[in-house]
Amino acid sequence: MSKFQAPKGVSEYFPERSKHFGFVRETLIASARRSGYELIELPVFEDTELFARGVGESTDVVSKEMYTFEDRGGRSITLRPEGTAGVMRSVIEHNLDRGQLPVKVWYSGQFFRAERPQLGRYRQFYQVGIEAIGLQDPEIDAEVIAVADTAFKQLGLKNYRLEITSLGDAITRESYTKDLRTYIATLDIDEATRERAALNPLRLFDDKREEVRNLMNSAPILMDYLTQESAAHFTRVQECLSSFGIDFVINNRMVRGLDYYTGTAFEFVHMGLGAQSGIGGGGRYDGLMAQLGGADLSGIGFGLGVDRILLACEAEQIALPEESALQLFIVPLGENVKLAAVTLAQTLRVEGLKVDVAYGDRALKGGMKAADKSGARFALVLGENELASGTAELKNMQTGESSSVTLRTLQEDLKKVL
Repeated sequence: MSKFQAPKGVSEYFPERSKHFGFVRETLIASARRSGYELIELPVFEDTELFARGVGESTDVVSKEMYTFEDRGGRSITLRPEGTAGVMRSVIEHNLDRGQLPVKVWYSGQFFRAERPQLGRYRQFYQVGIEAIGLQDPEIDAEVIAVADTAFKQLGLKNYRLEITSLGDAITRESYTKDLRTYIATLDIDEATRERAALNPLRLFDDKREEVRNLMNSAPILMDYLTQESAAHFTRVQECLSSFGIDFVINNRMVRGLDYYTGTAFEFVHMGLGAQSGIGGGGRYDGLMAQLGGADLSGIGFGLGVDRILLACEAEQIALPEESALQLFIVPLGENVKLAAVTLAQTLRVEGLKVDVAYGDRALKGGMKAADKSGARFALVLGENELASGTAELKNMQTGESSSVTLRTLQEDLKKVL
């Protein structure tokens, strides 16, 4: 056994489980693409100030969980703990907000938080996210939520619920925050918690300690302070979701873990995952772009946890597709046939087929065993007789049936049966 191991708190995916991980990720991405979202590929590290200003210094993410280091140039760099701030930076830097609105992008990859590792909570984790930037239409809020819900349903997930709320606009927050601060001033809490509340009093709703949660049970409810405009926006979001056939519950004590959220906020919760039940969530972030130096444009997005969604599929015992990407496995018999076998494989690969070869000096039995383990749909045994005649037997590895094929037309024959 190697003395080297993956760092603690890192989730790794390798065959066979990587097939399921890849299928989950691609299902999430496909749902975004069908709604007109385009790829944005971002760096995994950014200027630390981007996250401090964008995510919020009162959040646990910024105050406790970021992987921050000084590079060789003396710059403070942070591994990305979330995706939205980086997307905003890129949109501003490349003037995407000056073109057609809304800007609709999707991204996927690794994110990093220095948390205490447990099942479903990792220090390196994987997300698929989308952002729709530039318009305040409640219909866009519903679309963003629907992209996630559609993907979950296509995966076969059932044991989850969608929780939604409204965090209001600037006027709502100003009025509410004043009363909330007055309430918090009456509480018997430690100095560190009071300092945290001074930065953002809503953070106390997100406190994990039972004693603090109990104290906050009697706090004012933000949704009671919504302006007429905010309330109308949220009502329209609900109408859209109902029209889409998407079930939801209103959670009027929901507080997202990042400070930039305003207006519509939501979370998908899976009932089979225990403490780490959130499989994805997001919300609107009016004002974030202006705060980062760009135009004063609205936006909404989500981050979906691929790791937890895979765990949710496993909890529901969903039989995710296991068919191999391989379509053909070629078994060459004899050293003299190897060159023809690998050349045939390469020719078929160039034409878009997924092909592998039984490398090494294998006899027929060993070659077919390798073909079976590969999970390929078909196997082709290639010996000197087959090369001389130009025909070979193509075996369907699922049914066991064989049929004669002409090597010259193998590509066309395979595409027909595939």
